[in-house]
Amino acid sequence: MGRTVDDAWPLLQGTAAATVAWVLAKYVFDHDEPFFAPIAALVALNTSLGERGLNAVRLLQGVFLGILVGEATLATLAGGAGSMAVGVFVATALARALGGTRIVIAQAAVSAILTVAVANAEAGVERLSDALIGTGVALVFSQLLFSPEPVGLLRRAEAAALEHMAGGLALTARALEQDDDELAERAIAALRGLPDDVAELRRVRRASSRVARRTLVWRGHSALVVRESENADHLDLLGGSCLLLARFAPSLTPSERQAVEPSVRGLAGVLDELAHEVGDRETRQSAAERALAVANAVSGADALAGSTLAGAVMGVRLVATDLMVFAGVNLDDAVEAVREGILEQQVAEDSPAPRRRFPRLRRLLTR
Repeated sequence: MGRTVDDAWPLLQGTAAATVAWVLAKYVFDHDEPFFAPIAALVALNTSLGERGLNAVRLLQGVFLGILVGEATLATLAGGAGSMAVGVFVATALARALGGTRIVIAQAAVSAILTVAVANAEAGVERLSDALIGTGVALVFSQLLFSPEPVGLLRRAEAAALEHMAGGLALTARALEQDDDELAERAIAALRGLPDDVAELRRVRRASSRVARRTLVWRGHSALVVRESENADHLDLLGGSCLLLARFAPSLTPSERQAVEPSVRGLAGVLDELAHEVGDRETRQSAAERALAVANAVSGADALAGSTLAGAVMGVRLVATDLMVFAGVNLDDAVEAVREGILEQQVAEDSPAPRRRFPRLRRLLTR
């Protein structure tokens, strides 16, 4: 139910913004057919959380450029198919040359098309006015009323990556327990998909940083975003360590698999626990301590150097070390803790819980 509400919430915001934009254009600014105002509001908000304000600005850039090109085309060439072709090409070429994204290029083309097709200066002015109304409403919604909490955005992306890692190591543990090479290969394939999660996390890090810098609501959270972003940076290394550990599984003998399986399963459990409470200091501290305990207890620590078992043991210790660093332990302290078997450092205090706006409305929606 919670997932459904989370998915529906942006749709409800888009619907409300489109309605407000239409009402403003129709009854406040007295536009006869204000169809583009609600379209602009909806299109501006129809992107990932944390990027909606930027999307609104880009939409307005494209509309403004397209109308200018369309009007210039009409003044130079009058109407006709040639004017349409020239207007569209010049608008899209200029948008691309100015480094425009897809939405800028598309809106420039659409605005040029409508301006040339209608061949009426008032149509261009009204479309620009509608665009200003729609994007203005979208900016109020995205930057003030419903601006996403930046640290929460980061934590959701971190949790998704951690769940992916936990699932991959849990599958590896099953493969080791059941002596099943096919399961081991499936686990490796699953963990190879982690770069997609890491790429999404990088996008969210950039979006969260923009939200913290550019919105009045969350500007005071910039330091928290920086700290959480630094923690998130370690997930790439943690994912690589999980994949390395999984790749040793098919090469282990049956007895070695049984020896290593409890450690792999233990790390999967730590990752899963951390994914569910990634922002909680006590959970992070527990995860660091449990990861160290797994590294200390791994069987095969006296394996012959260069053997597959020794490689698997190294993989367990690498995962434990990277997990501790993500949890908030300094890298040097984490390496020393795995070497000596004692963790003396406490993880940093957790960030304040995300502040929710309109809590009573959200409670009603989640009933």
